[in-house]
Amino acid sequence: MGERSLENALIDKLGHFLLELGKGFAFVGQQYRMTLNNTHYYADLVFYHRILKCFVLIDLKTGKVNHQDIGQINLYLNYFKREENMADDKDPIGIILAADKDEILVEYATGSISNQLFVSQYQLYLPDKQLLEEKLRLFMDQEDMNGGGDKR
Repeated sequence: MGERSLENALIDKLGHFLLELGKGFAFVGQQYRMTLNNTHYYADLVFYHRILKCFVLIDLKTGKVNHQDIGQINLYLNYFKREENMADDKDPIGIILAADKDEILVEYATGSISNQLFVSQYQLYLPDKQLLEEKLRLFMDQEDMNGGGDKR
């Protein structure tokens, strides 16, 4: 399955996908266009989280994530921080969902990035609902402990 096919499959099941992501997510766009110096870039999926008050950008990779993928979404996060955020928005969050990832590469590639960027391996099936809820609860607890990621 190609990245565009995966993206379209998620969009076709958007309601279910939003429920799996958790409470507070609102869909903003698919292939969201950003223009820098007359060059267009496209974020696969963009959401806004009403509770966290931040954009959430999802980049889909059907292969193994590489350092260029991490640099790409970091570019997108910086664009959103400067061009799309409103004064009361928190910094955007980037998520790369990939078929495979190298933990060491991800650690080194994200080491000095100040943006909130997460790389996760996706599965072609969803894990148990209780497991998803526990992971989301842990993430939300970490956000609360870190002040919601607001570094301003």
